[in-house]
Order: sequence, then C-alpha cells, then structure tokens
Amino acid sequence: MQIDVIETTGLGDRSYLVSDGGVGVVIDPQRDIDRVLALAGKRDARITLVCESHLHNDYVSGGLELARAVGAEYAVPAGDTVAFERTAVADGDVLAAGPMRLRVMHTPGHTHHHVSYVLADADGAVQAVFTGGSMLYGSTGRTDLVGPEHTDELTHAQYHSVRRLVDELPAGTPVFPSHGFGSFCAATPTSGDSSTVGEQAQVNPALTQDEQTFVDQLIAGLTAIPAWYSHMGPTNAAGPTPVDLSAPRRVEPAELADRLAAGEWVIDLRSRTAFAHGHLPGALNFELAIANFVTYVGWLVPWGSPITLIGETPEQVAAARRELVRIGIDRLAGAAIGSPEALATGRELASYQVSDFTGLAAAMAADPDLVVLDARRADERAGGGVRGSLHIPIHALADRLDDVPPGDVWVYCGSGYRASIAASLLARAGRRPVLVDGGYGDEHTGAAAAGLHAEPATV
Repeated sequence: MQIDVIETTGLGDRSYLVSDGGVGVVIDPQRDIDRVLALAGKRDARITLVCESHLHNDYVSGGLELARAVGAEYAVPAGDTVAFERTAVADGDVLAAGPMRLRVMHTPGHTHHHVSYVLADADGAVQAVFTGGSMLYGSTGRTDLVGPEHTDELTHAQYHSVRRLVDELPAGTPVFPSHGFGSFCAATPTSGDSSTVGEQAQVNPALTQDEQTFVDQLIAGLTAIPAWYSHMGPTNAAGPTPVDLSAPRRVEPAELADRLAAGEWVIDLRSRTAFAHGHLPGALNFELAIANFVTYVGWLVPWGSPITLIGETPEQVAAARRELVRIGIDRLAGAAIGSPEALATGRELASYQVSDFTGLAAAMAADPDLVVLDARRADERAGGGVRGSLHIPIHALADRLDDVPPGDVWVYCGSGYRASIAASLLARAGRRPVLVDGGYGDEHTGAAAAGLHAEPATV
C-alpha cells in the first residue's frame, strides 16, 4: 500500500493518493486535478474512490470534477447539503476500494459534519487515518469558520473528536491531516511534517489539557479569517465548475496603461526588491515566489474585481493562474508579459527605497517623528512592535490609507512580504514608502537586533 502526499504549499494544505493493487483512493483533492491524475498514472492506479473530510473553507475542491473525470465514487459527509449527486457518508460507514477499506469517523469541530477516514488493509489492519481539519500536527483545525455563534460548541466538539481518535486507534497509526502546513485553517501553528496517534497524545493541546483550558486557549488564539474563505464553502456545496488552466488573454501595453490609470488591481509578480527598484506606476506587488501569494491576493482583492497579472514570462503567469484557480479566482482580466521597461513603452517607471531594520533605526534616530507602519496581524502585534509604530494589518490597509500620516512611510511586517504589498498600496495612493525588507523577529537582522523591539505596553 502506497500513500502519496500532494502538497499545496501556497495554501498550506495536503491531498493524498492511496494506491494498492492497481486501485487508488484520493482524499481532499485540490482543484487542479491534473496533479492527481499524473500521480495516479505514475502509480498505475485506477481511482475508484474520492473522499472529502468536509466542505473546505480555504480552497475550491477538485473532488467533484475528479470523481466525474474518472468515474469514481464521491464520498461527502452526510450532513453537508450539496447540489450534486454523491455518496453521503456517516459515522461507522465503511467504503471499499480494491483491497482497501476506509471507515468513516464523525469528528466534528472544524465543521459540524467533518469526518475522518481510517484506512485499513484487506486483513482489517489499520494503516493510517486521514484527519482533514480535526487532529493536526500539534494542533487542531480552527473552529470559527462556520460562524461565531457556533465557535464555542465546535471547540468543545473538536476536543472530544481528537480524543476519540486516540481512544479508538492504535498508537502507531500514522496521521495524515489536510490542513496545518501554513494554512489559516489551523487554530494554532502546527509542528512537524509527520506524526502518529501516539505522538499526538503527548503533544497535542486537545490531548494534554483539560477541556475548558483547551477551549479557552484555542478561542483566545484565533486569528483573522482571510476574506476569501467566505466564498469557499458555498462554492464547494454548489459544485465547482471544471478547472480552467488556459493562458489568460494577453494584455498589450496600451490597454495595461488604461487599467493602471483606472486604479484596477494590476498585480506585478516579480520579487519585492525588483519591484521596488522599478515598476509601472499604479501596479501592486504580490510576489509569486512566496508561498503566501494566493492567500494575500484572495484576502486583499475585493471578490470579483478585475485582476490583471504582469509576469516576466508566460510560465510565471501560468503558475500564478494555477494558484488563483485553487481559490476560485477563475476569470482574470488578462495578463501582460515582459519587463517593466518594455511594458512602459517610454513612460517613466516608479520606484521606492528598500532598507532593513538597521536602516530604520538610523532613520528613526535622525527623525523622531518618522512614520513607521506595522503591517502584521493583530496576534503578531500583541507580542510587541517597533516603538512608536502605527499598526494597520495588511488586510485592512486599503480601507485605511487615510489613517496613515503624511510624509515618508517606512513599512515592515514579519518577513518583508506583506510590507512589500503595503508599500505598493501606499505608492499607488501617491505616498512615499520605504520597504523594510527583512524579518521582524530575525535573530541577527530583525527589530530586536536593531534595538527597535518594544513590548506591547510601550509600542
């Protein structure tokens, strides 16, 4: 029996292909199913069963299209109301796929109807458990995505679901979650790339704390929900349309200039330093090479707004399109390909300064009234920030630009990625940003090393 991991780093998720005896089972597939089909071909496995642990909140599922494409049975939790034919599975059901058996366990918490799948071989020996958004590595799935009125109930349910997994499964059972590798579906940060039920019994908060402590700490630690999450559940319940990975319509320089002049969302995919050194005025920088690209495009761009990509190569644009369709951004206004100089057709490029925390410290010493913007989330800010800095999380900045005082604005975040988005938003608004390119918490080059870190009470 072979268990293959299909990693989607941009969303912090994993899908799985289990193959045995020429038969394949797929768990929680992403929307770009070509990856799954290619892997199944490599394993010489015919996919006969596709399983969903829940209606996902952080991506558009490829399960329905995959099942239809290969003629497989499609298993979805019975409690989820959907607009398509599927096998509705409930606690205790057993699904067969060749020599494999998958027992359904109702593990509510991440959602009301969430299930896990216990994999056994032909002899009934447990081989693995696929836990979706229930038991993660050193954490659990967040419990506030269904709605705030359900959070307390679901957090208690999550506690008991994780404990049930430990009570009913052998300690050596490998655990394969779908979330928790950078996904905002995790309630708290996860740890490690593999684990077993027995290992989780020693480290998972749901298994090392009493129920009320677990509930209180999980709820207190919940962070902001990415804006695009609200569209994923309804899309998955309705039945996603087949994925389209074709190249976006080519946008020529004259049309690109019009889109920029209209203030549309024109996204430059280059590195943040390359963008800072020269870009088309009005463009915004969402660096494709960083795993968080799709998260922050989905979070910041108003749903349904026209998006035009600027890529250096067709391959870069294709990679961005693949990332975006995973969260249902299917219809792009188009894409321009080439260097900023070529696309500018003689117009002057814009630029802004790039520095680091040492440079910020020197600038603050020279100008005590220097405007410094912290673009991190509230939970990060709670651990401290640059003294005297203004805190506006990146996902709120577009609506709060008027809250930023006039003058030069030095902007930082946890790594430099969100700061680059913030700097480009400020530049588009006619401000003069300085990008602090570096990690706030970096030991040797971060804020503390530059003497800038202040505790929350003094920030």
